[in-house]
Amino acid sequence: MVAWVNLHRDGAKPAKAAAIPVTVAKVFVQDVPVSITALGAAQAWTSVTILAQVSGKLLNVNFVEGTDVKAGQLLGQIDPAPYLAILTQAQGTLRRDQALLADARLDLVRYQRLEAANAIATQLVDTQAALVKQDEGIVMTDQGTVSAAQVNLNWCRIVSPINGRIGVRLVDPGNLVSAGGSVGNTPSTAAATNNSGSTAGGSGIVVVNQIQPIAVTFTVPEGDFQNMSDLSDRFSKPLATKAMSQETGAVLDSGELSIADNKIDPATGTVELKARFPNVNRRLWPGQFVNVELTLQTLAHVTTIPESAVNRGPNGIFAFVVEPGNTVSVRPIKIGRTEGTTAVISAGLTPGETVVTDGQMILKAGSVVRVVPPEAARRQSP
Repeated sequence: MVAWVNLHRDGAKPAKAAAIPVTVAKVFVQDVPVSITALGAAQAWTSVTILAQVSGKLLNVNFVEGTDVKAGQLLGQIDPAPYLAILTQAQGTLRRDQALLADARLDLVRYQRLEAANAIATQLVDTQAALVKQDEGIVMTDQGTVSAAQVNLNWCRIVSPINGRIGVRLVDPGNLVSAGGSVGNTPSTAAATNNSGSTAGGSGIVVVNQIQPIAVTFTVPEGDFQNMSDLSDRFSKPLATKAMSQETGAVLDSGELSIADNKIDPATGTVELKARFPNVNRRLWPGQFVNVELTLQTLAHVTTIPESAVNRGPNGIFAFVVEPGNTVSVRPIKIGRTEGTTAVISAGLTPGETVVTDGQMILKAGSVVRVVPPEAARRQSP
């Protein structure tokens, strides 16, 4: 009996292989947007630093920090007394010189009549005519002085130039401010100011930011820029853009590409772009970093599988296809492109087939599989 058992041991039937747990997905047809992603920063669409345009004592501020303001809304008041005095003085000078001009014109008319009667020399008429022109020039100068004094008086009222959200007050009432933006004990003066736009030497009174709409700036490599330029017909067509949270990936707002810079940065080989977002819900804030997704085009009706179903081996790219009877076959495939977690298949698979997305590590052609939920497949994988 022992000899018979030893002779027949090798002829026993092998045990049936256990089914390997895997997760699967269907091959299906869908539209796939082609996009690029970049790191962007939100910034105010328009940002204005409110500076004093005349020097003087800041009497009051007429805004609540962190609230919305309208264009033309009063934000502050500089002491107008010295400027009102200068305006009054300039108006008085103008009236005096206008009276002198009127008198000179009357004398000129009299001299012209006397000249017609040969009662006076022509030289006196010419001298009087020159005096009239001189007085006219003086009156024009006076009118300019009055206008400048009126402008300076108007600048004592500090108003918002745009609609936006006002920030933290940078200067308290009672401080002396100057047209250059500095704050200190500068004595008040009613001299004409130079409004050249320079802000050197001071931080201003407050900053107003326009956040509806808001801008997001980001950079792309010059290769992507050329592709974007071609697809948008040299940026004459808008490109859909999304701003997403860096923490959660949630879409904060949707907008469109608005501006492309006019140069490529030779140091980095990138181009700066600016997208415009309506920001209706104010989920974007100046200075906030976001992930930007820019849609270049949409591939219509293409065959797709999850990117996790794509495998790479010595013989190229392939996928495990679940066949009837729960066995798998190795199918060579060609990938057109990958967008996020979706792979676009150009050859090798047919819509409706089933591919393995997880558990492929121990699979081979002919392996028996058992479809399980994704969590179970990861838990049972060796």
